[in-house]
Amino acid sequence: MPKLRWVLFYAVTTFIVAVTLVTFFKERHRIDRLAASLESRMEEFEEMTRRNQEIQEKISYYQTPSGITFLAIDEYNLVRSGEKIYRIEIISGDDLRNE
Repeated sequence: MPKLRWVLFYAVTTFIVAVTLVTFFKERHRIDRLAASLESRMEEFEEMTRRNQEIQEKISYYQTPSGITFLAIDEYNLVRSGEKIYRIEIISGDDLRNE
């Protein structure tokens, strides 16, 4: 029969190894989760940086005279001097209110 101190030694060693392995695998899982979170945050950061760059380009374009002209024509339906405006009216005998 083995001596009691060897049995106690093996039990303590097995316990320490088991605790170490459980801790290792839990930390490994935590690291994987954090890495996935970091990757998704980096993708979100890159998208926000790209969108910010596009907005900065629009701001710098709208500060130029051609940008201001484009904005006035597009947003406020203004015309340049000398341009002619054609208005198209559709006259129909159909009564759309009854439909």
